[in-house]
Amino acid sequence: MPRRYRPPKRKVDPDPKYNNVNVSMFVNRLMKSGKKSTASRVMYDALDMVQERAKRDPIEVFEQALANVTPVIEVKPRRVGGSTYQVPVEVNPYRRKTLAMRWLLNASRARSGRTMAEKLSGEFMDAASGQGAAVRKKEDTHRMAEANRTFAHYKW
Repeated sequence: MPRRYRPPKRKVDPDPKYNNVNVSMFVNRLMKSGKKSTASRVMYDALDMVQERAKRDPIEVFEQALANVTPVIEVKPRRVGGSTYQVPVEVNPYRRKTLAMRWLLNASRARSGRTMAEKLSGEFMDAASGQGAAVRKKEDTHRMAEANRTFAHYKW
């Protein structure tokens, strides 16, 4: 991480099937060991399953799931004197999206199911309806920030 400047954010190209940047970013995070074709196949299979089950546009369900998991506030440790306080801070927009995708992915990997596509589609549908482990993670983060709002005057 450079000290003097911030490297520019790279522009992510939209995915070929749905022409959506968020789907492309999610595929990149889903990918392991550089196997992008496998990751995109898993993602597209999951979106097809969502369309079959929910009878709705899969991109709409995916975007709703992302919106329901996106955090607004989080806590960061701040050392003051000899003690460390959990200071609530607002999350910047790029990190919000990153955290939401990470939590969705971790929650779907932890689910029980046969294939990754089934796990992903189940987590997308749960998150879109306001349930699931990823939504619980967001609520826990917000609850922690709310509990520590007395330390908000320790600016970050």
